[in-house]
Amino acid sequence: MNLRHLEYLLAVADTGSFSRAAERCHITQSALSRSIQTLEDDFGARLIDRMGKRNELTPFGQIVASRARRMVLDAVELKRSAQLLQEGYLGVIRIGLGAGPTALLMQPFLRYMACMHPRVQVSLESGPPELQTNRLRERGFDALVVDLRSVTPADDLLIEDLGQMRGGFICRAGHPLAKLNTPITFAHLQRYPLASTSLNPELARLLITRYGPAADPQVAVTLRCNDINSLLHAVHGSDAVFLGLISPAREAIANGSLVELPITPALNEGARFAFVTLADRTEAPAMGIFRQFVAEHLHD
Repeated sequence: MNLRHLEYLLAVADTGSFSRAAERCHITQSALSRSIQTLEDDFGARLIDRMGKRNELTPFGQIVASRARRMVLDAVELKRSAQLLQEGYLGVIRIGLGAGPTALLMQPFLRYMACMHPRVQVSLESGPPELQTNRLRERGFDALVVDLRSVTPADDLLIEDLGQMRGGFICRAGHPLAKLNTPITFAHLQRYPLASTSLNPELARLLITRYGPAADPQVAVTLRCNDINSLLHAVHGSDAVFLGLISPAREAIANGSLVELPITPALNEGARFAFVTLADRTEAPAMGIFRQFVAEHLHD
């Protein structure tokens, strides 16, 4: 058994055809058939059911193909890393980011890498955690930094808790709510547009428990997107109130253009972020740079 034989098996699994698989692998159909037969001899079990023009993996063949796909992808990654290192690169890092980490990390990390490590190839993408987890499993990402609550624990994932960051309500400095001399309640907030990212079910339940059914994000949130900086930009120029992490707004709060509202009762809750990687995958050489940057920047 060797990687080439496994690649041929995956080609048959993907195409469902010996002839198309042979064309894809740039070999003759007879050579491909011999390769599959060698694999079956090695394993002592049939891998493919040949039913006329239809070719389907047997149950054991599906198990072999699943493991083989990871092995082949790892081999490709290893070859690429070796090539980049020989050429003087630290490597390539491809990171998926949740909404909060996007606001806190994307711009400063790109700037940092451009200045300090210009030869490292960096790709940062934001998106829904479910899709990003699939991309991670397909080797489209090297790691994720996302809301801990959005990741389903699994044997193939390493999930490192990065700790909690505080959440709250933010408005512009001249907002009517910022001038109130009485305790601010959620009822006061309902008079104005509420801006937020998509909130996980756990946080939604907490809001309802603390502030009542009117705080259900499906009803209460009128401005919703997963770009926190865009939401804060809207808050700067309107009477909208932002619900989310305080940290992305700390500079604006420090210079007085935004204000954190003292809501009663206090939210006392925020986001817990996680660093997620594949359990059976060797990290790219430059991942240490990113890990250090996250440790220094992803906090209140």
